Amino acid sequence: MGYEFQVTVDAADPHTQAKWWAQTLGWRVEPSDEDFIRRMVAAGHATEDETQVFEGTLVWKLGAAISDPEHQERPRVLFQLVPEAKSVKNRLHLDVRVGEDKQAVADALVARGATILHRGQVGPQWWITMADPEGNEFCVS
Repeated sequence: MGYEFQVTVDAADPHTQAKWWAQTLGWRVEPSDEDFIRRMVAAGHATEDETQVFEGTLVWKLGAAISDPEHQERPRVLFQLVPEAKSVKNRLHLDVRVGEDKQAVADALVARGATILHRGQVGPQWWITMADPEGNEFCVS
């Protein structure tokens, strides 16, 4: 039997990263359960310092997840708060497969805060290596 998994990405601002990636992939940010958060704080299982308000919603400060609402079998992506900034190249990255519109998609992502790092090609296959607003590498392929 195989295991299920999620992809976890370290982030300085997990909620902003989750919003950016949800828009990029056409996914959704998983909704926050504000009542549950309030109950956990009231019961002493969490503190107010572990929460924040993001775009008017009470959320856990530690992270935010995105998922594909149409394909629940796909792994979710969790953006988790870390204290240190990104300092080296990723050892793992996402390939966002967009078909023939690679350049148009890359241009739209640049307009939203991404950076083009490299263009690659092997035979007829080509891709654009980019960085998201926090510097995490990914490819548009």
